[in-house]
Amino acid sequence: MDTEMRADERDEFVDWEGRKASSEEHGGIRAASLACVVEVLENLVFLSCATNFVEYFIISMHYPTPVAANMVTNFMATSFLLTIFAGFVADSFLTRFTTFIVSWIVELLGLIILTIQAHSKSLQPPNHRTPNKYQAAVLYFGLYAMAAGVGGIKGSLQTHGADQLDHGNQRLVSAYFNWYFFSLCTGGLVTSTVMVWVEENLGWRWSFKILIAALSLALAVFVSGLRLYRYKLPRGSAFTRIFKVLASAARNRKASSAEICRRFDVDSEGITSAVNGRLPKKFKSLDKALADDTVSTSEVEETRTFIGLIPIFASTILMSCCLAQLQTFSVRQGTFMDRTIHNFTIPTQSLTVLPLTIMLASIPIYERFRGGLGDKPRGRIFEPLPRIGVGLALASGSMAIAAAVEVKRRRAATDDGVALSVFWLEWQYLLLGVSDMLTLGGMLEFFYSRAPGSMRSACTALAWCSTSVGYFLSSVLVSAINSATGRLGREWLEGNDLNRQRLDLYYALLCVLNFLNFLNYIFWAKRY
Repeated sequence: MDTEMRADERDEFVDWEGRKASSEEHGGIRAASLACVVEVLENLVFLSCATNFVEYFIISMHYPTPVAANMVTNFMATSFLLTIFAGFVADSFLTRFTTFIVSWIVELLGLIILTIQAHSKSLQPPNHRTPNKYQAAVLYFGLYAMAAGVGGIKGSLQTHGADQLDHGNQRLVSAYFNWYFFSLCTGGLVTSTVMVWVEENLGWRWSFKILIAALSLALAVFVSGLRLYRYKLPRGSAFTRIFKVLASAARNRKASSAEICRRFDVDSEGITSAVNGRLPKKFKSLDKALADDTVSTSEVEETRTFIGLIPIFASTILMSCCLAQLQTFSVRQGTFMDRTIHNFTIPTQSLTVLPLTIMLASIPIYERFRGGLGDKPRGRIFEPLPRIGVGLALASGSMAIAAAVEVKRRRAATDDGVALSVFWLEWQYLLLGVSDMLTLGGMLEFFYSRAPGSMRSACTALAWCSTSVGYFLSSVLVSAINSATGRLGREWLEGNDLNRQRLDLYYALLCVLNFLNFLNYIFWAKRY
């Protein structure tokens, strides 16, 4: 037993020439910071498209509002879902560096196709008509090529950056993920100001050109660290090992402790220290797999650790369903509200400026309260699981406020004939923004720090995968609610006129569902 080394303890890093990496020459904070800079540019590209796609699909491609909203949520969901595949590839077959390069090429290809379509009248439908099959094929090919590239980059970049740091200093790793989220917010802030202005005043043609330039700059920054980085060697398919353990545990479910004792040459009293002493005490049925000579304790531990992350992952999905509203129905709400200040019209997409600014300011303050770069942060509230819990609670509160604001907006529009100020939407943007900061930031740190060393990319991608499933769930909920309410008389979210829709009831439903989900999360977090 003592000679068997855990998989996550064999962190084998090499330099760019394949030689063993030196801690003095390779990795470190400077190498990790390059990943943060790259994420600013990459997230700028991704969010610039995602934030404005609803209006683009409605105005330029003439899709109905519910269809356009679902197209955007499906695009974002696919992008985030593919992070788990990219993480698997980066962990098992390619280095994270190589995975990033391949994904960058794919994302650039999709962006170029969308740019060509925006410049070509023949690839756009005539007024009041939706795209024909050829035009739709070009749109979807470019859209999902970009989604595949985004998924690959987000599934490899954050882990590549964290790999540059000393894993023995958990405080430093935690700080990295906070500053990585700072980079995400910075890209979002530039999107909500500069890129929204470009798209509103210069159009999509200029916007796509700028995004291609930003994506090219991201590659240049990333490859500038080629000689500085240290690279984690892939160890083969971790999921294959997990399936082997599960199959062996099922096959040997009737095996006795004596059989496992004979394999490890210990008595029945020593099996606890020989096996369970090495492994977490959860999912003890997996110990049955050790009756198979082809299964090692490190493989059982790897499986047990991964399975233990699944309930936390599942408990965060519904919060992402709320986030989907900021890119869809909240944007549409803004078009029905008063957006003028002294003859200046505020784009609805720019409403995220305030919450993003607050989040950008709060991260350095948060780091200050945690204290320096010591080995341990101050207070349990700064640990990932409590942060995630607070974020989930805020998500439920944000939907309650969103429902109340929509009631007020509809009443002002239908009874008084006036448009409510768009600044009423700031409350839901602010609460959901802080919720996202706490939840996503906590998940990135939690999944990376708890993951087996051979699965860090795949496990960290669970944070993005949670967002993906939440966005898909949003599309399913919209369709299901319209179907159910349609049978009762009138669909809640029918057509393009928000004054005839019941968006307030939809938000209220999300509030209740998220509160129940918060209680579910508390149950699993306490058991972890």
